Amino acid sequence: MKIHIQGGTLIDPAAGTEQQQDVYIEAGRIVALGAMPAGFQADRMLDARGLIVAPGLVDLSARLREPGYEHKATLDSEMSAALAGGVTSLVCPPDTDPVLDEAGLVEMLKYRAGKLARAHVHPLGALTVGLKGEVITEMVSLTEAGCIGFTQADTPIADTQVLLRALQYASTYGYAVWLRPQDAYLSKGGVAASGAVASRLGLSGVPVSAETIALHTLFELMRVTGARVHVQHLSSAAGVALVRAAKVEGLPVTCDVTANHLHLIDMDIGYFDAQFRLDPPLRQQRDREAIRAGLADGTIDAICSQHTPVDDDEKLLPFAEATPGATGLELFLSLTVKWAQEARVPLAKALGHVTSAPAAVMRRDAGRLAVGASADLCVFDPHGHWRVEPRALKSQGHNTPFLGYELPAVVRATLVAGRIGFERGFD
Repeated sequence: MKIHIQGGTLIDPAAGTEQQQDVYIEAGRIVALGAMPAGFQADRMLDARGLIVAPGLVDLSARLREPGYEHKATLDSEMSAALAGGVTSLVCPPDTDPVLDEAGLVEMLKYRAGKLARAHVHPLGALTVGLKGEVITEMVSLTEAGCIGFTQADTPIADTQVLLRALQYASTYGYAVWLRPQDAYLSKGGVAASGAVASRLGLSGVPVSAETIALHTLFELMRVTGARVHVQHLSSAAGVALVRAAKVEGLPVTCDVTANHLHLIDMDIGYFDAQFRLDPPLRQQRDREAIRAGLADGTIDAICSQHTPVDDDEKLLPFAEATPGATGLELFLSLTVKWAQEARVPLAKALGHVTSAPAAVMRRDAGRLAVGASADLCVFDPHGHWRVEPRALKSQGHNTPFLGYELPAVVRATLVAGRIGFERGFD
């Protein structure tokens, strides 16, 4: 299909450009920007006047819940949610059932996602068999099956010897290891960030040292092995400072934060509101401000949604027993724009943290608008607002700390490889 997107303001963070230009799409790719190519006759025209045309969002952490947790969500529901949120590429962790620790399981997931022909799915393989932290997986076969890196998801490796061997293996083949920094013992049993709020509510705490000790260990092993590591879901000011120092030193490290941690702090838990039961837990205001500062100065590379759909019943339990997680794909763009507005960050720079920067972390050709590039686009109204309500969400998971919020930025269309996968308000 030939598509002409007319009159929109193109923002391409990868090229540092922002200007009003038409976009011409043919055979799944952008064939021209600005002037219409000779002989081009559109099958479909989208009037984007007053709208932003940006690269499709790239999300570094989105649980699709298949295989094994279809009662929480399905590939069908969550891919629909991705397109409704302007997300065209996403990374899914391996903590499914069974765990993605064998090539056949990865191939099956890729096949299922491909059949749906929606967002591009990039699986992470399990770093250890069954995520048990004991035996390293066959990274070569998992990579050949389609994995872009390896992780333990939210299950830390307690045995440092195993982590060392895993990093050595990954370094030998140039694979990336994605790790959430948490000490297995200091974080064990914790449900909220250590501090006055957790103490007042009588909740078991996770100290900042659980993150910083894990980072110190990880960076020391990186110096020994030369492994390339992506640090996931930083949550503390001290953690941001350590990553900043590691980058200055020249270690091959990148990192991300969740959109939730850009806005929320431990005080938001209120009186045991399980919607705010997240992993990592929400920390103090100074930690949130350090995260925002880390994004501003480039210490933090990317923002992710950390999309984790859960059953409604799992959020009706007492806070300490409730399942951590929240839906995030459809809020991803809005929470990024909300942060940009509050922090007075240029929209183009903010969009870079959810397009070109995460694409660079994945080392995939995505998150850019250029002639010849895949036509993965998000068209949105920067002045529009929408209310977060269960009926407004396509995700099977309806739980989020932002229920009832009115958020900026309304996605009007999402294109994946030149196909309109979602649209709202076009003739």
